[in-house]
Amino acid sequence: MRQKIYFASDFHLGIPDHDSSLIREKKLIAWLDLAQYDAAEIFLMGDLFDFWFEYKTAIPRGYARLLGKLAEITDAGILVHLFRGNHDMWAFDYLTSEIGILLHRNPEFHEFHGRHFYLAHGDGLGPGDRGYKFIKRVFANRVNQWLFRQLHPDIGIRLALFWSRKSRNANLGKEKIHQDLNLKLIRERITVHSLELLKQHPELDYLIYGHYHCPLDAPLTDKARQLVLGDWITHFTYAVFDGESLELKVFYP
Repeated sequence: MRQKIYFASDFHLGIPDHDSSLIREKKLIAWLDLAQYDAAEIFLMGDLFDFWFEYKTAIPRGYARLLGKLAEITDAGILVHLFRGNHDMWAFDYLTSEIGILLHRNPEFHEFHGRHFYLAHGDGLGPGDRGYKFIKRVFANRVNQWLFRQLHPDIGIRLALFWSRKSRNANLGKEKIHQDLNLKLIRERITVHSLELLKQHPELDYLIYGHYHCPLDAPLTDKARQLVLGDWITHFTYAVFDGESLELKVFYP
C-alpha cells in the first residue's frame, strides 16, 4: 500500500558542471524509484535546481531524465510537491502544467495519519539575515522578473548559470567545513522560528526544513521534533514518515 510520505531537499542540479550534476541526477532518480514503490506523496523541499527560470517559451536546458521520471510518478497518481527554494524561486507554471508537480510558494501546515507537520524550505525564516530577505523581495518582484525575461534565454540563462555555478562551485569543497556554521545558523534562526511557531501551534509534531544543507533531527519539546533534511551534494539524506514515525535516512543506491 502506498502510504509513506517522503521528504528531501537541496539537490542543486546543474552545478558544479554537467557531468557531476548528471551523476547526482541519476542518483536522485534511483531514490525516486525507491519512493515510488510505496509513497503516497513525495515532498521536494526546495532548490531542486541550482538555477531555474521559466520564460514564456523556454526553460533551462537539461534534466530530461528527472523531468520524465517525475511525470511518470505523477501520472501514476502519486502526489509530488515542490516547495520553491531560494535557487528555484522563479518556477512558475511549467512544472505544474507539464509535469503535474504541485508547486508551493510559502510554508504550509499538513496533517498525515493524524500527525501535524509544518513544512518550509527555510530561507528567510527566523531573526536576522536582513540582507538576504531584502534580496529575496527584489527577486520576487514581478517587475524585476519581467525585466529579466526581456533578456534572450541564451543570454539570461547563461548569465545566471555562470554566477550560480561560480558561487556554489567555490563552496562545494567546503560543505563539511561549513557544518559548524550551518548548525549555528539553524540554532539562531530556524530553531527560534520553530519555537515561536509552537507557541501558536502546540499541536505540531514535526517541523521540516531544507536550505541549510546540514541533516539534523532534534527534539524541541516533549512532543515536537525539528528536522533539517540535509542536501544531495554531500549527504544524500531524506526523511520518510510511515504513518507512525518519522526517520531521517541516508540514501545508498
